[in-house]
Amino acid sequence: MKVFILAGEPSGDKLGGALMAGLSSLGTVEYQGVGGANMQAQGLASLFDMSDLSVMGLLEVLPKVPKLLRRVKQTVAAAKAFAPDVLITIDSPDFCLRVASKVKEANPNLKVVHYVAPSVWAWRPERAEKMAKTVDHVLALLPFEPPYMEKAGMSCDFVGHPVAAEPEPSEAELDALAEELGLRRDRPIICLLPGSRKGEVARMGPIYRWSIGPSARDVAGVQILMPAAGAVLEQVKDLVEDWALRTYILDPTGFSAEEAEHRKRIAFRLSTVALATSGTVALELAAAECPMVVAYKANYLTTRMVKKMALIDTANLINIVTDTRVIPEFLFENCTAEQIGPVLANLLSDDAARAAQRDACVQTIDALGRGGEDPGLRAAKSVMAFLVR
Repeated sequence: MKVFILAGEPSGDKLGGALMAGLSSLGTVEYQGVGGANMQAQGLASLFDMSDLSVMGLLEVLPKVPKLLRRVKQTVAAAKAFAPDVLITIDSPDFCLRVASKVKEANPNLKVVHYVAPSVWAWRPERAEKMAKTVDHVLALLPFEPPYMEKAGMSCDFVGHPVAAEPEPSEAELDALAEELGLRRDRPIICLLPGSRKGEVARMGPIYRWSIGPSARDVAGVQILMPAAGAVLEQVKDLVEDWALRTYILDPTGFSAEEAEHRKRIAFRLSTVALATSGTVALELAAAECPMVVAYKANYLTTRMVKKMALIDTANLINIVTDTRVIPEFLFENCTAEQIGPVLANLLSDDAARAAQRDACVQTIDALGRGGEDPGLRAAKSVMAFLVR
């Protein structure tokens, strides 16, 4: 089977790698497309570096539009030449669905599968109908999403979220990483996660710096741990160079993508609390049962657009799945160190608040498929069943 597969973000690359492993376990597959380290480890020779597509925010995208359009043109040409049996797009709809639309124009019979249903339950519900013009089948990460996709005219399966299938670190691994980094497990640890993109780190890093002030002042022996993505490692090192509190950086250099991800999970499990930029990382923290405060800041135009179109009052999936608001969020104009700092310090010292968060985390990960079949294999079986239909 010939599969043309596209991902534009690290989270999509992770999904793509697991899906490719699942497909390859079911038969012989030839791949072409765009992806990162996880997908390349499964046999994909990416057309170009996936980081070319990792841009967030309206104003941030504008300077990169010419390059993005060239990448779209290049990818469309490659897909047409490859003549795949199925085109699989993973998240990143601005790039992926643009490519899929152009390829399907040339071959209307081509089957298109999209992995990760758009969050139409949160904002811009019209996206489902628009997507249905190009996409035939959707692989959903959340159990409540299939009806939204089916209503728009696509078939859809809930395949489970990969975070629910990640292996839990052992106590020996926790001890080993703490010793390697010089962390003391008998003292509180704040895990800082400003983001995996350069723009996010530049925007969130200074806010995080001052947000940890009340914790450093009010909680004895607090330690700061920052797992850094490879693409922003040097930027993170520069960011923390003059911080008053020493920051222990988890460096992914020299490790495979899988090893680096597992080390990050160990770091999350080691941490007492986390301060994280809103996104997929919140679920990764939930899988580690790490209590958290979530923050996100965007430029003025993006902020206005999202707030105008939002259908729900929380961006955190733990809050959504559990129908609670147990995870504190500081979004857009509320994303300030003055507001975040006291809440983070309180969470660090409030045993009951952390316990309530851990309960919500367990409930969320169970709902996302913990204990079931591997999500990558479930996704692969869903693709094969769709193609047979």
